[in-house]
Amino acid sequence: MKLHADLPLASSIIAYGDGWLQLPQERLEHSLLLSGEGWHQPWDCPRFEALQPAHLQALADAADQRQAQVVLLGSGARTRFPATAWLRPFITQQLGLEVMDTAAACRTFNILVGEGRRVLAGLILERSIESM
Repeated sequence: MKLHADLPLASSIIAYGDGWLQLPQERLEHSLLLSGEGWHQPWDCPRFEALQPAHLQALADAADQRQAQVVLLGSGARTRFPATAWLRPFITQQLGLEVMDTAAACRTFNILVGEGRRVLAGLILERSIESM
């Protein structure tokens, strides 16, 4: 789905689809951590079922380092919530975590970036079985 009809911000998500995401200068086909300032790095979590406490720790640490006001978790093709015990890094660092499917996280990310909010997202880009 294409998200922008006009010129996007440098840090916005231009489009996304099954297992991919388009940034202004780059197409990505792996899960990633993405900040509203345009910083991103690969996130070794190819699907929600592979999510471990260390993945959430990395997300919380990146959010803390980048002084994020809002932290999003795009959980893949559908909304799924991590185990409550795994959320300790967010509680310890006094960070909220908004969990939604990755498509909704992409749209929410763009809205927050457009508002000038400091946002960080962990986006799981999983491919559906039909597209493999």
